[in-house]
Amino acid sequence: MSAGYGLSVRWSLADAPEGVEAALREYVVGESMGKFARREGLSFKTWRMREGEWFEGTYVWATRAARDSFAQTFAAEAATSPGSKIIGSAPELIEPFEVVAIAEGPSGFSYGAGPGEM
Repeated sequence: MSAGYGLSVRWSLADAPEGVEAALREYVVGESMGKFARREGLSFKTWRMREGEWFEGTYVWATRAARDSFAQTFAAEAATSPGSKIIGSAPELIEPFEVVAIAEGPSGFSYGAGPGEM
């Protein structure tokens, strides 16, 4: 049995405007986190970034149907999504995957903004 149904959405930052990393942090913390915290069927979402290289949303859904429904809707509007508008281009990857297992360590999950500069 799978631990969840994953989806990765990745944008390239290679040709993104200067300051895009700060703008992405501001958008994620100020708007996107709250929106996804209330998303039915979503187990968790992480936002990952390598400055100057890529920005990614990684989703884990409770069911395949929830993941596939979101993926289909997102793919149809990906080019005009808030992330695409900030970055200046559509995602280069929208990829479903299987989450084989999840182990939560003694420190637990940390909720909220990460160590990036704000």
